[in-house]
Parts: sequence; C-alpha cells; structure tokens
Amino acid sequence: MTAYVIASVTVTNPEQYKGYQALTPAAIAAHGGKFVVRGGAMEVLEGQWPHSRVVVLEFPTVEAAKTFYNSVQYGEARQARAGAADFNMIVIEGVAP
Repeated sequence: MTAYVIASVTVTNPEQYKGYQALTPAAIAAHGGKFVVRGGAMEVLEGQWPHSRVVVLEFPTVEAAKTFYNSVQYGEARQARAGAADFNMIVIEGVAP
C-alpha cells in the first residue's frame, strides 16, 4: 500500500539547509520514493500551522519509507541539516485502492 512521508519545516539557516536539499533527492529515489510536494506556496485554511514549509514524499510502502529514513544516504542528509531547521516528519499509509 502506498505510503506518504510528510515533513513540516521551518528553515532557520537557509545556507546550511541547501546541503540537505542537495542530498535528499537521490536518497528518496534510491528507495522508490518521489516528491509530491516540495515547499511551494501555502495558505492556512483552518487552525494553526506552525511551520512555513511542507514536504510530502510518496513511497510504494511504509517499509520502503522507513528504509529510506534509516538509510546511510539519508543519514548523511539529516546530518547536513542538523541545526538548520525545526523539522518534524511522519510516515502514514495511503488509502487502499
């Protein structure tokens, strides 16, 4: 079943964050993932949304998403991001066909 990784982000050091952005696409693709949303214009329609950036990734399965997250390649990206953003991430199953 398709799975989605959703990240809500506030970048605090844009120059450092560029290193993370450069490393993540290859790590995502290596595990069968793709970007669905990567930043872009956002408007809060209801309630509070504490972060200024949203990223949504699609993976073939939850296991593939977890393998991506725990990979050495993404670990390097996370290390490059350390201290450059307030970052929250979840994985969630999609709707069954």
